[in-house]
Amino acid sequence: MTEILVEASDVLTEVLDRVLVITINRPSVRNAVNTSVAHGIGLALDRLDADESLSAAVLAGAGPSFCAGMDLKAFLAGERPSVPGRGFAGLVERSSDKPLIAAVDGAAVAGGFEIVLSCDLVVASRAASFGLPEVKRGLVAAGGGLLRLPERIPYQLAMELALTGDRIDAERAAELGLVNRLTAAGEALSVAVELAAAISRNGPLAVRATKQILRNARDWPSDEFFHRQAAYTEPVRASADAREGATAFKQRRDPVWAGR
Repeated sequence: MTEILVEASDVLTEVLDRVLVITINRPSVRNAVNTSVAHGIGLALDRLDADESLSAAVLAGAGPSFCAGMDLKAFLAGERPSVPGRGFAGLVERSSDKPLIAAVDGAAVAGGFEIVLSCDLVVASRAASFGLPEVKRGLVAAGGGLLRLPERIPYQLAMELALTGDRIDAERAAELGLVNRLTAAGEALSVAVELAAAISRNGPLAVRATKQILRNARDWPSDEFFHRQAAYTEPVRASADAREGATAFKQRRDPVWAGR
């Protein structure tokens, strides 16, 4: 079995209250994803889901770019920047059970855009741009972008972006509904952390179940929706947190979540 060497400096993590901030830290190569970055992100998401003190995460890039996609030099050297079971960058095939917010300052292109599309929410500064330029290089965007982009924007517009390989700026992305919050340059991370903090004030079991329903329900037959939803909602309804939420509302105080 080949041992994967993860450079600790390639992916940085920081906990701000109940929010895990994950930063791709390779600014000299526009945060291009190599094997170390992929495993670093995957490990950070494992930590997010396993740690009951964490409610949400923010994924950002260091320096002037969010992420330029796969590190082609590393690829040519034989690296495969993916994680078994999680896929490219440690998240495009399987992300986290808890909410994940992309904080985009600068370019998010190719695999970098596919990373953004793998997140649940997007905060972008006006310095951000997005694109899938693979066709310009004779390649196909294979990191989930062709699956997720038509789910986010109208089919014809997704086709245009994918077939031309052209970029769009943050304001156009916001107009199309790809961006939840649009900020001034340099403020995407702070606003994303604020958004994550707002989520973290809610019941952790309810937040996790809500994300799972939203993520999975698109594949459920309509006549099975309520039956399948119950598998997520009934344990939450029977939890101590549900009783605490009702009690706190009655007593006009902030709830104290136990996560059970």
